[in-house]
Amino acid sequence: MTEPLTKIRVLLADDHAVVRAGIRQFLETAGDISVEAEADDGEAAIRLIEKDPPDVAVLDIQMPKMTGIEVTRWIRVHYPALGILILTAYDDEPYALGVLQAGANGYVLKTAKPQEIIQAVRDVHAGRSAVDASIAQKLVAHIVHPAAVSAVDDLSERELDVLRLVARGLTNKLIASQLNISARTVQGHLAHIFNKLQASSRTEAVMRAVSLGWISQDIATPNEKAL
Repeated sequence: MTEPLTKIRVLLADDHAVVRAGIRQFLETAGDISVEAEADDGEAAIRLIEKDPPDVAVLDIQMPKMTGIEVTRWIRVHYPALGILILTAYDDEPYALGVLQAGANGYVLKTAKPQEIIQAVRDVHAGRSAVDASIAQKLVAHIVHPAAVSAVDDLSERELDVLRLVARGLTNKLIASQLNISARTVQGHLAHIFNKLQASSRTEAVMRAVSLGWISQDIATPNEKAL
């Protein structure tokens, strides 16, 4: 079989070297895909894109320095034609909704078969969407039955204030200063927020609030280390 003259040039960004090696191996066995660069954090991904823009960026969601969602937003501003495929272990609807709203073309789970991921890269490069079937079902459910998917308690105005500042990446200390309350009070508000939104992290809480329309999707994704 003759290899294509022009291969799909891919940037692969994931903070686990072993994961990147495995993905690179099966992507390049496809024959029409070439992994041109690898990054182990979001800022490195952006530097590599600026240096030599690929055809498709394959991004994990949770990466150091900048998340996949933040990188996606940056790409859409600076390289709007570049294909973006999110390859992640997170199958939660808020993550998928948030990253697709940010401008990703595809969302595939790392548990997918190699051939499915290969096809997703091809689809994104061709301008088609590529969303994991299980994720697509959740997104449809969100559209058809939003109340059922979003069965969470409303946040108070103060809790929303705290969460908006969390979404901007502020630490508890800075949030306390902004709202003129103690850091301990901020921690208390966050505990209530996590409980009401059924979230286990700052990022999950923000993404869930985005999916509910309580926070603008244009906000920055929080840094988990800000706790």
